[in-house]
Amino acid sequence: MNKMMNILMLSCKKATELIEKRLVTKLTSVERIQLKMHTAVCSQCSTYENQSEIIEKCLAEIHQPNKEPMKLSSEKKEQILKQLEK
Repeated sequence: MNKMMNILMLSCKKATELIEKRLVTKLTSVERIQLKMHTAVCSQCSTYENQSEIIEKCLAEIHQPNKEPMKLSSEKKEQILKQLEK
């Protein structure tokens, strides 16, 4: 049982690696389960995951080809800052 827990539970370092890996490639089933279990009990990694997703979405919007550069309103900037503070 202890060996199984060691396989399923990740360190925060490994969890953040999987969060970033997920942005560029598909995680294996085991990796997805490990990450889900870790972020369910680790609020810091859960916050990191949310912030990483927000940053990725913003970058995707900014770097769309054939689109004028995005200018953020002060309202949108405040909204992003509030999301990052969560």
